[in-house]
Amino acid sequence: MNVQTGKMQPGEARHPDVSTQDIIARDQHKAPEWVASESYEYLGSEDIDTKRYTSAEYMQEEFKRLWTRTWQFACREEHIPEVGDYYVYDIGPYSFIVTRVTPTEIRAYFNACLHRGTKLRASNTEGAASEFKCSFHGWSWNIDGSNKSMLCPWDFPHADPKEYSLPEARVQTLGGFVWINMDPDAPSLEDYLGPKALEHIKAWKLEDRYITCHVTKPIPSNWKLNIEAFMEAYHVPDTHPQVSPTNADVNSQYDTYGEHVNRFISTLGVVSPEHTGKYTEQDVLDMFTVGDSSIVKEKPQVPDGATARQMMADMFRGMFEQATNTDLSSVSDSEILDCFSYTIFPNTFLFPGISLPMVYRFRPNPKNHRESLYEVLFLRPKPKDGSYVETAEPVHLTAEQSFCDAESMDPGFGGILDQDTDNLFLQQEGVEASAKPGLTLGDYQEIRIRHFEQAIDKYMAMDPKIPNWKALQRK
Repeated sequence: MNVQTGKMQPGEARHPDVSTQDIIARDQHKAPEWVASESYEYLGSEDIDTKRYTSAEYMQEEFKRLWTRTWQFACREEHIPEVGDYYVYDIGPYSFIVTRVTPTEIRAYFNACLHRGTKLRASNTEGAASEFKCSFHGWSWNIDGSNKSMLCPWDFPHADPKEYSLPEARVQTLGGFVWINMDPDAPSLEDYLGPKALEHIKAWKLEDRYITCHVTKPIPSNWKLNIEAFMEAYHVPDTHPQVSPTNADVNSQYDTYGEHVNRFISTLGVVSPEHTGKYTEQDVLDMFTVGDSSIVKEKPQVPDGATARQMMADMFRGMFEQATNTDLSSVSDSEILDCFSYTIFPNTFLFPGISLPMVYRFRPNPKNHRESLYEVLFLRPKPKDGSYVETAEPVHLTAEQSFCDAESMDPGFGGILDQDTDNLFLQQEGVEASAKPGLTLGDYQEIRIRHFEQAIDKYMAMDPKIPNWKALQRK
């Protein structure tokens, strides 16, 4: 229980109701340390300058100072399982061919011919290759990045093929994800994440999951507004009224880890503190919606003295085990039910739970600072018997389409995403129309936004870091 007495310091206030950790502590299958922990730090109460959302020039500086220095999720290892497989990842004006060079090595080449700059592979493509050949004049590179051939080499005595290997971004893998960084001097991915966040990510074993749904949609808002819409549960009572009766929204937990990782835990299967006394345990069970609810067939009656939360945990454990051919006996009730959202700065959200097994990725549109790309991926556990599973192909929606239009998306959850993104057009226009030059944030419930924007400030205070192709070649 959040008991508050006397005058509190900034950031100490909490909703005066049962806490997230109190709810989790009552579960029958106890939570691991990474769940049963807190890591909040007050970071100030100043307004956030709105120019960072409304200035095209500001976004162009982000491409020079931020995106060239940070670790980004480019693809999953399952996208490139065999030698020669490749996947094209774009971020702003930059493009990379992420390819498996050997069974144990992955590289990421700047996706441009070193002759006259033509992309070697089109954006949003993947496949298998024995070489990367320019469609314009036929210059080609081996999959290890070395120059294979130049058309009419007699005319290029000044271009030594040995000095024309493709420049590379740094590559590391973690949790089944392929991460890239354009800065050869950046810290390792492990140091970038920090020891506590790294410990959490390793505990989830996300390398043992596969993509069952991948949906992309352009959103009419700056990429930072897009991201920040998903960093708090404070919006749930008004934006998602159908969810609030089964979600401890305004009593969610918020944590920060170092400079680049933050999270919230939003417990599910309990009534929002804003609706205490309005719903029965049976109401909670009947109204519950999860992100991966395709396996939910029916909802039983809650016996006297039982809770909807515990019934959901037991029910979903059995149904997910059967539907996905996995063993979840060692997984806690909280991991089965609750919404865990970790932001990996700058543009990735990891949701390691079982009922919400998601990844979000957000990317700016380099041609329009008022638009960004939002991606939703669902990752289910791989079958315990090792049977083959198909990696879902991305479904590309238009800005006008509903998330429900994607066949692989659960309609109930698609409707929730529509509610989230419908706000963003109004927010972008409102930020631009406002006479107030800043956004006011809550000290606790919106701490992830402040933490995120302070990381933005850190990188924007640095000098531009423009990739140097010679420094990025393999020696």
